[in-house]
Amino acid sequence: MSVRLFGIIGIFALAYAALLFRLYDIQIVHNGYYVARAESEAVAALPKDDRGTIYFTDKNGTRLPAGTNKPLPVLYAVPKGIADARGAADLIAPILGESADALAARFAKPNDAYELLKRKADPAVAGQIGDLKIKGIYVDEVPERVYPFGTRAAQVLGFVGPNGADAGESGHYGIEERFDGTLRGTENITVTIDPNLEIEAERILQDLVAAHGAEGGTVIVEDPKTGKILAMGNVPSFDPNAYAASPVGNFLNPAVQHLYEPGSVFKVLTMAAGIDSGKITPETTYTDTGSVTLNGRTIQNYDFKTHGSYGKATMTNVIEHSINTGAVFAERQIGRDIFTAYVKRFGLDQKTGISLPGELHGDLRRLSPKEKDIAFATASYGQGVAVTPLELISAIAAIANGGNLMRPYLDLSAKPEVIRRVISESTARQVTDMMISAVDKAGVAKVKGFTIAGKTGTAFIPDFKRGGYTDKVIDSYVGFGPTSDPRFIILIKLNGLASSQLAALNVVPAFHDLAQFILNYYNIPPDRL
Repeated sequence: MSVRLFGIIGIFALAYAALLFRLYDIQIVHNGYYVARAESEAVAALPKDDRGTIYFTDKNGTRLPAGTNKPLPVLYAVPKGIADARGAADLIAPILGESADALAARFAKPNDAYELLKRKADPAVAGQIGDLKIKGIYVDEVPERVYPFGTRAAQVLGFVGPNGADAGESGHYGIEERFDGTLRGTENITVTIDPNLEIEAERILQDLVAAHGAEGGTVIVEDPKTGKILAMGNVPSFDPNAYAASPVGNFLNPAVQHLYEPGSVFKVLTMAAGIDSGKITPETTYTDTGSVTLNGRTIQNYDFKTHGSYGKATMTNVIEHSINTGAVFAERQIGRDIFTAYVKRFGLDQKTGISLPGELHGDLRRLSPKEKDIAFATASYGQGVAVTPLELISAIAAIANGGNLMRPYLDLSAKPEVIRRVISESTARQVTDMMISAVDKAGVAKVKGFTIAGKTGTAFIPDFKRGGYTDKVIDSYVGFGPTSDPRFIILIKLNGLASSQLAALNVVPAFHDLAQFILNYYNIPPDRL
């Protein structure tokens, strides 16, 4: 027999011996472990299969995983296999930081095939427990959903959690829910969120909420020419890696799932409707007396007590000084039907169609033919009508981009979509110039070397229990630039502030800082020398 033949026989003999050793290892040495896995129904419910990754995208097109799978330790017990429940609990409790009594009670359950001790366990903790080699206590490793950016864009992403329908797991909220079927099929989803912009936008928002004692806030950054969402964040947020530690209410995305009365930001839409319909021009004048009375109710300018009346004022002055009576004058020149038609053309009574679950649409019920004139008058400056932040920024983006209402999108595979033309290019340019003048006159939002357009808003929060309004306000600001070729539009909103707080003193400086960051980040050349 040749040497070569002996060699082949030897290789097969070694392979057979290895197979026998493996069978011995499974059936004899680790028999309890595999029996435990087979008997533990809940182990089967833990994630075993892969799930597609959700990616963020930076300005260079580089994709960074925002929701992905990573093998992590899971610790569990099979109580019916534990010989000494008390002894095991005394050893494990200090490592897990749990009550020994509580663990002992769980370990002592008769005929119990599974008790989960810890998912997504720290590897060091898992190592310590594994080293104890306690019969009935097991360390396994399963692919777990992890979110490397923590709380950043958490409401956009959502999370993966138990699915009561089939005892498995599925996506909940955000992209995880909206694209659950796709991600279950292990396909990836790339979203338009730029992690660098998201991190900076949320940092600014968090500092703003803390500094002014707000109940919360929202920030959105969008490309006004395409509808691409570059950043979307909220305070309060949550960590999708540990979602159970947060209130369920934090999982909702206020950018698309909360309605609010926008206040004076709305005035630019009123002016756009008036100019586009030919009823007014930026130079149209009226005489402000500080107040106007309709249907027995008096509307005053927010600064009437400190400033008094403005006298003869143009529509541009109305935007510069945020004069309520001027917005009412414009609405009454436009007429109720035309005004309502333009508000709807701006999309404020429709869902935007963004690929997020649970989106709401605005509430324009007060703009009904049955309502009195006062309802339309207050709507002209953003009270009595309610919108989502995304609806509002998309509407004003139509002014920024020359008159087209774009469908906002998060899925990078989507293409820019024009929903409809809302106003003419000429109207868009004139309203933009009015907003530039407001920024230049106030000075706070100005960025040296750039033309920036913007408008503040302060609106009282309705009292849904007793009617009327509370003494709390929402401050907001929407601005875009450079106006010669807009690259971004920003909405910043603060909720639940004392009525003495004005947007010009809180959200406007925050807008300035975020706008400056974006201009630097994209290396955008100055358009105002």
